[in-house]
This record gives sequence, structure tokens and C-alpha cells, in this order.
Amino acid sequence: MRGGFLDVDGMRVHHVRSGSGAPPVLFVHGLGSAGFLEWRFNLEAVARTHEVVAPDLPGFGRSDRPAGGYGIPLFARVVEEYVASQAPGPVLVGTSMGGRVALEVALRRPEALRKLVLVNALGVARPNPHPFYPLVLVPRVGEAVLGLMREGLHRLQPSTIRRYGRYLGVGGDVERLLDASFLTAMREIHAAEGYPNAYLSTVRSLATSDAYRVDALLDRLAATRLPVLLIWGEGDRLLPVARARDALRRLPGARLEVIAGAGHAPQSERPDEFNRALEDFLAN
Repeated sequence: MRGGFLDVDGMRVHHVRSGSGAPPVLFVHGLGSAGFLEWRFNLEAVARTHEVVAPDLPGFGRSDRPAGGYGIPLFARVVEEYVASQAPGPVLVGTSMGGRVALEVALRRPEALRKLVLVNALGVARPNPHPFYPLVLVPRVGEAVLGLMREGLHRLQPSTIRRYGRYLGVGGDVERLLDASFLTAMREIHAAEGYPNAYLSTVRSLATSDAYRVDALLDRLAATRLPVLLIWGEGDRLLPVARARDALRRLPGARLEVIAGAGHAPQSERPDEFNRALEDFLAN
């Protein structure tokens, strides 16, 4: 993988890329993550047959963190410009919040994409209430919660963090998912100046956005006639797979791949099964 920086929409955006072969595959990460981190178990596998690219959205990873204006409109605009300059005609893959970003790009510029892959994606299904997110919506409380998370990442032993990971619902092999390289990257992300503002501004923007008008979004997506693949972890508690099955009925011709043993992040919890499902969609 090759990492680097480029200017997108007046911001310095970090990305990684590798491989060759058309169409390129552009991966969009979820909330609080980064391209090089979210897709660390997938990029090299797909790069055997395709060019792969994974930018860090503004505010996250190693990209610039502007003072404000976070939310789906900003992220979609940056991805659109990235597509135009770096990866024309891609298969766009987005997970969780990044799935909502990918969906927005597909609705705004369907002609710019080849195919769309939505992984446990916001916008495809309404999320279940989660006790963490109402906390971070509250001014000062959200800032305190992120401060505690940052301190925990730096002060707690890796074994303790992994125990908390199991308690919080991290699926799959916790030792592999929360390994030393992952924890180092998360410490870097949480310590970056401006990260708390980026995270909290994004969450708070989602609380008042149209991210949950699922039926209208799916009807608009169906009208684009883009080939669509939904990949879902069977045990996802935040966005249950039953809601993905409901969404499929509004998307004629779309496919749903359900990955057993995975929760909200099948791309890392069950990467072999995820990569096979994605590669099959790319090949057909």
C-alpha cells in the first residue's frame, strides 16, 4: 500500500492506494475511523485484481480537520471530487456512516459510478437506539466522554481494552481486531488536535439530518439503476439484518450477502467471507 496526501476541495486529504485494474474500488470508512484502518483486512486482497483507494474523510485519520461544517454533505462532496480526480468510474464501497456517504454520492452522481456496495450502512436501515450516542449529543458531556476514551486508550493496558471491546460488542477475534497496530492508530487519531470537534460535530449533524428517511432514500437509489450489493453482518445490533432484508424489497435487482458470525463490521470481523462476496460482485 502507498500512502500520501493530495488537495481535495481545498483540504489536505490523506489516502492509501494499491493495485491496478479497472474499475477502481474506492472504500469509504465509517465514523471515527480512517481509510487505512477500516479496510486493513480487505485492501490487499482486492488489490490483486483491481486498483484500490481509501481516503480519510475530513476530520478523521490523517486528513485535515477544518473548524466546522461536518456531516454527510461535506463528506459526499469530498468523495465526489476524489472520484473525479483520482478514481474515475469506481465501484464505491462504504460502511456504516461511510455507507450513507457512498449512498449520497450515488444519488447525486450515479453516472460517475460503476457499482455500489453498502456495508451495514446508515441510510439503508434505521439504527436501533444506542446509549453512547445520546450522551455525545449533549454539550460538554460529549466532550468529556471523548476525553475519557482518549485517556483510556493511552493509559489502559491492551488486555483491558480488549476486555472492554468484548463487552461493547466487538465481534470476531478481539486479539486480532484490537492488535497493537490498531491501538496505535486509534491513539494517534484520538490525540490529533481537532478530532473531538470533528467527531462530535459529525454525530450531532446526523441527529438532525435526513439519514433516517430510509424509504425515500432507497426509492431514489432504485431509480438510479446502479448495480447494488448489500453486505451485512448477521449479528449487527445497531443496524439489524432484518432491516437490510426489508430494504432489499425496495431495490429491484440488488443483492444481499449476510455474513454469519459478524456484527457491525463484517469487513474486519469476517474478512475472508467479506472479501469473497465483494470480489464475486466485482467479477460479475
